[in-house]
Amino acid sequence: LYSCNTTLSEKEVAAYKEKGLTISKSTGKELSGILMTKMKEGGISQAITFCNVTAIPITQQMSENYDVTIKRTSLKTRNPLNAPAENERFILKEFDAVKRNGLPLESKVLLDVDGNPHYYAPIFVEKKCLICHGTLGKELSKTTDSIIKSHYPNDLAIGFKEGDLRGIWSISFAKPKS
Repeated sequence: LYSCNTTLSEKEVAAYKEKGLTISKSTGKELSGILMTKMKEGGISQAITFCNVTAIPITQQMSENYDVTIKRTSLKTRNPLNAPAENERFILKEFDAVKRNGLPLESKVLLDVDGNPHYYAPIFVEKKCLICHGTLGKELSKTTDSIIKSHYPNDLAIGFKEGDLRGIWSISFAKPKS
């Protein structure tokens, strides 16, 4: 999963954490802003259509803007294109165990097998997310669930509560130049 031969200094880790935080916040703000606009313009149906059609291309555009690879993933995916890779699955399970034990989750930077720095940070469920990711029959209406299922027939991304670990930001940087 990770490179054993190469390590990053504490200063490098801090720098990648700072860059990762900036990139994830900027990307999250971009996605959330457009999503909220779509909700206001056309309600839940338009918001879900936006997520289905446009969320990944926006993330790809942000990846190009920052010259990194940005991904949002989860153990409970909605879009199968966001399924976690092996290294991401490992981090998701680790973060889940930490959260279940009541400990604080912090971002981390690790080197992959190719020596590329990889930033991982938790994504938590906010109250506003529950309309699409909450419990069916409570925050998530049957109508909304039907609209989601029409776009994502194998949706696993429901049943969350505010503060739950929804997934992670996974940002891969190019290998540092020696």
